[in-house]
Amino acid sequence: MSQPQRNDIPQEAFDWYDEYAHGGMDRRTFMKKLGTLVAVGYSMSVLTSALLPNYALAEQVSFNDADIKATYETFDSPQGHGKGQGYLVVPVNQAEGEVAPLPVVLVIHENRGLNPYVKDVARRLAKAGFIAFAPDALYPLGGYPGNDDEGRAMQRSMDRDKIQQDFVAAAKFLKSHGNSNGKLGAVGFCFGGYIVNYLAAVESDLLSAGVPFYGTPAKKELRENIKASLMVQLGEEDERVNKSWPDYEADLNRYKVPYQMHMYKGAKHGFHNDSTGRYDEANAKLAWDRTINFFTEKLS
Repeated sequence: MSQPQRNDIPQEAFDWYDEYAHGGMDRRTFMKKLGTLVAVGYSMSVLTSALLPNYALAEQVSFNDADIKATYETFDSPQGHGKGQGYLVVPVNQAEGEVAPLPVVLVIHENRGLNPYVKDVARRLAKAGFIAFAPDALYPLGGYPGNDDEGRAMQRSMDRDKIQQDFVAAAKFLKSHGNSNGKLGAVGFCFGGYIVNYLAAVESDLLSAGVPFYGTPAKKELRENIKASLMVQLGEEDERVNKSWPDYEADLNRYKVPYQMHMYKGAKHGFHNDSTGRYDEANAKLAWDRTINFFTEKLS
């Protein structure tokens, strides 16, 4: 019998990974469940290579790219953890002293800190002509530790309200950047998608545009504050997040929020993340092209 391949892995394995990645299952239980698939003919190496991240796959824009310059910058967060830090990427003409104002975009990571995939997303935005800033929620604990398991545990140990305030502070820091045109966008993934929704709701005039990728909405009582234009990106096979959409959509309509939603056929939770087997190249490219066009329109 031929060995099953990555694209033959059943959806239940991706569901187990989603539960594990979001704290609903420990690693031992997750690996035990994968073992039930090994028993029916799957290779554990195929399963883990498809489900667990390989960040060498995620670099689309090198940190040495001649068109951009990246630095680490700190910012004050008096309502959060006191100080924050993030990865700032600017088009190289900005770094060389040309001061034509540009739109700015906050890039918000998943529930495990500022990993290499999210830093690459910031570089992609800078290549497209935006000033991008990707904060690391784990900075108060020393920053992203180099692997996702530790990163998830670290982020889970932190005060969620303070993390949210750190991202509010990061948004204000970026919006006031010396070369900002005053219009702030935000894009985030999973937990980061939730933070995009939160930033849009917590202060009406903070964001001009937000793109939450598979993120849950802000608390219901905050949603009436939303004024930013939203582009909601969802994967068809992401039951956990998608079940929150009808209620969120009803409130966006109720409060006359300008929004659009794209549901990507056959796409899983995390389909934009090109470091794992959940990556869906065609849908990820379409979603990213839409994101860039949306920010270009709303932030110019």
